[in-house]
Amino acid sequence: MVRPDKITAVEDIAGRFQGSTAAVVTEYRGLTMAQLTTLRRSLGETATYRVAKNTLVKRAADDAGVKGIDALLVGPTAIAFITGEPVDAAKALRDFAKANQGLVIKGGYMDGRALTVEEVNQLADLESREVLLSKLAGAMKGTMAKAAGLFAAPASQMARLAQALVDKRAEEGGAAPADSSADTSADTSADTSSDSSSDDAAPADVES
Repeated sequence: MVRPDKITAVEDIAGRFQGSTAAVVTEYRGLTMAQLTTLRRSLGETATYRVAKNTLVKRAADDAGVKGIDALLVGPTAIAFITGEPVDAAKALRDFAKANQGLVIKGGYMDGRALTVEEVNQLADLESREVLLSKLAGAMKGTMAKAAGLFAAPASQMARLAQALVDKRAEEGGAAPADSSADTSADTSADTSSDSSSDDAAPADVES
């Protein structure tokens, strides 16, 4: 008969799998409680670090529909369940593993498939979401400013052309400024319409 505490543990792990954006499977052999606490702090609020028996993790993964990680569940296993930005948590784990040989990254799970160690490290090498958004915003700002300049140029040119036509007709024909303005309005309306159409066509907690 399965003990109630094991049933609860399986349900908890399955729930963590289902509520995570990603999970990184590690081996923590040789790490002290102080080191595990440091690791948990480095993850911050973006992930929880759960130590669990492999048999329970396998059962929980099956219940949660997580496939392909059974081969990773060998030796002392602890899983970082990431609920925030996967890149940030992967960086924290990778950096901690470099400084503490007792932590070994064995692989992970994200977007419905298992991750190799190399893929976890590649994830850690990516720039964070905040950095990417900042770069995107900067690129868009520059592009919008350039686009605004391109769209403003034809309008200012048309304004200067219209005024030049008014002045020229007033000098040559002696027509009243109001009449000249009306004629020019008709001429420039077609030109403006043509230019406008052209512009429009532009383009964690540690548990044991």
